[in-house]
Amino acid sequence: MKLFTIILAAGKGTRMKSRDDKISKVAYPILGRPLVRYVLETIKPLGSDRIITIVGFGGDLTKAIVDPYSEIAWQREFKGTGHAIMQVTPMLEGQDGITLIVCGDTPLLETETLRHLIKEHQKTQSDLTVLSAVIDDPHGYGRIIRDGKGQVIGIIEQADADDNQKQIKEINAGVYVFDNHKLFEELQHLTPANKQGEYYLTDLIAIFHQKGYRLNATVIRDFKETLGINDRAQLADAAFIIQMKINRAHMKNGVTIESPGNTFIGPEVTIKPDTTIKPGCYIMGATTIGANNVIGPDTTMENMTVGHGNMIIKSHLVDSIIGDNNKVGPFTHMRGHSELMNDTRVGNFVETKAALLHDGVKAAHLTYLGDTTIDEKANIGCGTITANYDGKNKWHTHIGKNVFIGSGTTIIAPLTVADDAFVAAGSTINKDVAKDDFAIARARQENKPGYAAEIRKRIDEKGKKK
Repeated sequence: MKLFTIILAAGKGTRMKSRDDKISKVAYPILGRPLVRYVLETIKPLGSDRIITIVGFGGDLTKAIVDPYSEIAWQREFKGTGHAIMQVTPMLEGQDGITLIVCGDTPLLETETLRHLIKEHQKTQSDLTVLSAVIDDPHGYGRIIRDGKGQVIGIIEQADADDNQKQIKEINAGVYVFDNHKLFEELQHLTPANKQGEYYLTDLIAIFHQKGYRLNATVIRDFKETLGINDRAQLADAAFIIQMKINRAHMKNGVTIESPGNTFIGPEVTIKPDTTIKPGCYIMGATTIGANNVIGPDTTMENMTVGHGNMIIKSHLVDSIIGDNNKVGPFTHMRGHSELMNDTRVGNFVETKAALLHDGVKAAHLTYLGDTTIDEKANIGCGTITANYDGKNKWHTHIGKNVFIGSGTTIIAPLTVADDAFVAAGSTINKDVAKDDFAIARARQENKPGYAAEIRKRIDEKGKKK
């Protein structure tokens, strides 16, 4: 039987209080991943034949996020969840199979929960199965209505519930499995007969009951899975749950995390055993860290690979690859697909952008290396700058093997410093340096005896004129 999945992701998220109309609620990130991406990753193992995301408010941004993983349907007018599903009618109407409907702002949902829901739907041969939860304080949620025999006969929203219905503690968790044919046959019978004037998807439960269809509700074990994100406080609450879940998984796999509550690791990060993550680390994106590393404290790493035996301290690394036995930091900033090979040293206040450092390179202090390739065992002195931008274009610098770049050097790209060359401290280099050459480019020093007093006098006189 075919499985179709629909993700509801058209809502505005008014309670996020954003002033930017281009930001959709489901685009807000947790640990670097948008909310709707968590939902997509959850449903991926289910093997859906088609995944369709309904976008609306901020739809261009949502579309850009889900495009690689999902088809798109647009809800141009915001008339409720039932109206949203109507937008999928041309895509799924008349097809055999079952349809799973989930919300795009529920990042805590687990794959096994959805798999169990689908199995229950098939086992009971139901036409509609609702995921429900029993909670002590059901205020704000739609209530599951059952008859005297315990059969599901409807869902009533909070705004439309009477006093007795508001006492019901079994609530709608917002996840459904429908017989696909019946879903789209009955959608046409929805009406906006409620206080909100919207087409409620939940009204289909009563319609299905009236038609004599088989209804079922499966109670979820952990209500937290169903929590939707409606404001930034709830975003932070969900982020903490995901943060701790990810950190525990790494620790069970042999990674030492000294302060799990103060360590932030993205959902796509992989770390090998015997690596230690110190407090304050922020490791995001498609980052891969090898074994026997010490990371941190206070390190930020995004989309990078770290090999064995590295120590990274108070550094910011973005889109970078790091090999084995390197020492990076403190206060290093790596970005723009920078790459360190092995046995390198990149230290205090060094920034790299689109730089490749081969084995044994050292750049220990106060240096900017942009659009640069540095070959084996070169030494980059303190205060070196590769001036790669001319105001319009970026240019490349190539520094060869065993090169020594003296402190305070400015290298104006494009140029090449060939193997075994030596550049004197304080030089400004604007042309190629050949193999084994010694390059010096600075004015001859001149000392004027006693002239410092004259300079100070001029400074004092200038200050008095202000």
